[in-house]
Amino acid sequence: MRRVSRFVTVIAVSVVGATLLAGCGPAPWDQGGSTPTATSTAVPTPVPNDLSGGSTQRELTAGPVTATVDYWSTLSMDKWTPEAVKPVSIALKTTVQPADGQKVYLQRASMTAVPSSEAGPLDPLEPQVDAATVSPGYLVLDPYSYSQTFNVGPVPAEATSVTLQFSYDFLVQTTPTSSEYAKQTATDTITVALTG
Repeated sequence: MRRVSRFVTVIAVSVVGATLLAGCGPAPWDQGGSTPTATSTAVPTPVPNDLSGGSTQRELTAGPVTATVDYWSTLSMDKWTPEAVKPVSIALKTTVQPADGQKVYLQRASMTAVPSSEAGPLDPLEPQVDAATVSPGYLVLDPYSYSQTFNVGPVPAEATSVTLQFSYDFLVQTTPTSSEYAKQTATDTITVALTG
């Protein structure tokens, strides 16, 4: 009888142990990759800002004319908000090759501001134009230079940047004593980030 009793006890312990193990569930490493993982959130793409350093300089070529243009703003970048009036100043001077004594004149300078949101470009603002009031134009051959300030008006609240499209029309003397001119056009684009 003692042998039967011991045998029954062993079976009972085995059944209880199996029941306890069954209640534990599978080990985490056996769950086939269902371990929770951290979800990544999209990081917005930084908006480029050509005036982040306070100013920028460009060298533009139009035929025989090379124009050096400085751009800057008297309004600090943290105040370039969509609703603000945002001034952009330029200073321009040129050289010409071959430098035989002919002069270079700026006949017209224009700026068109195109705001953009995260969804893409928005409607451009009205172009601003400075046309020369003297003939044949403003003398811009180094050491003479041209300076002007254009104002970027208010843009839609969702705008995150504004792209400034500049165009410069030059008249170049065909010879140092000639009253005939060749027209050359240079274009440039700078992008400025807006703050909320």
